[in-house]
Amino acid sequence: MTAPDMTTEDMVRADVRTGTGARTRDLRQLITYALVGGSGVLLDLGAFLLLYNVAGLHEQVANVLSTSLGITNNFVLNALFTFGKRDRLLLRYVRFYAVGLTGIALTFVLLAVLSRGLGVDPNLVKAGSLPLVLVFQFALNRKWSFA
Repeated sequence: MTAPDMTTEDMVRADVRTGTGARTRDLRQLITYALVGGSGVLLDLGAFLLLYNVAGLHEQVANVLSTSLGITNNFVLNALFTFGKRDRLLLRYVRFYAVGLTGIALTFVLLAVLSRGLGVDPNLVKAGSLPLVLVFQFALNRKWSFA
């Protein structure tokens, strides 16, 4: 049967056999995760800038608070839109937050080394850490928090 002669049902079966449907789903999930992550990054960074620069909080305190806000935002949006999981929300949130703690820890170390140790502006360190943290956390959240 040639492609023009295939029914939608035949194409779906072919996609399942070749894995095309799974790859498309995975790509869509990654893009949605990145968009959700982008909203969390903006919220995290915006809150950090306000807490550190305006409220005058210590950079480590501002980092924990802003990251926690971003993690909670991302959990809600990922549960609804990326992974479509609405069961065991408390357990999933605890796992998601635990993964988020890895981001806090990584950023904590970077702030301590680069800002305190080398004098790099904490705003730049925070902004530079976000893409690294995002990629690492996607893998962990997909395999553990929303599995």
